[in-house]
Amino acid sequence: MRLLIAEDDPKLLKSLTHIFERNKFSVDGVTTGEEALLHGQSVEYDGLVLDIMMPGMDGIQVLKTLRREGVTTPALFLTARSEVSQRVEGLDAGADDYLPKPFSTAELLARVRAMLRRKDNYLPDLLTLGPVTLDRATYQLSVGDQVQTLSGKEFQILEMMMQAPGRILPPERFLTHVWGWDTNVDSSVVWVHISNLRKKIAALQAPLEIRFVRNAGYVLECRV
Repeated sequence: MRLLIAEDDPKLLKSLTHIFERNKFSVDGVTTGEEALLHGQSVEYDGLVLDIMMPGMDGIQVLKTLRREGVTTPALFLTARSEVSQRVEGLDAGADDYLPKPFSTAELLARVRAMLRRKDNYLPDLLTLGPVTLDRATYQLSVGDQVQTLSGKEFQILEMMMQAPGRILPPERFLTHVWGWDTNVDSSVVWVHISNLRKKIAALQAPLEIRFVRNAGYVLECRV
């Protein structure tokens, strides 16, 4: 799952990015409201974590603009503003949740997971395709009693494919969603992770095939 974090404190932004990436999220971080709006308009994200007090356009203005434009991405305000009236203002702007600073890492992660479960397209912890299950809580792929643990990038790639079985996904889509807009990573890295996924799928004897379509991309197919 991919998050956009908007936080004008570079040190805190770095810490938040580390927290979420360590917990298997892909993250893009920005420091201004204008950047947050531009990224949020792409609707490439599963969730938004927005500071309210940012230079220029603040988080409230960002979210109000996104909601007016029809962007329904779930959003959580993470801010030092904790008065009841300010929490109400944030929720009325279209936020799904509000967490004041300072916060505990465990509560932040729990609130973000809960926020993502409430989104229009409900994301269950278990994603299934035929007899194969991908557990979003443990990052494990399983068939019956057989289990393979995936790396963060492997998990994110397979999650995308299991949400769109039979659909061709170009390498650029993986790069944008998993590595971020500004990545300098070459598309060959996608092939490396997919090669590793194929080995783990084969080890499970799972009836899944990741097929490459020339000049198009990768497609996940179930053989049952």
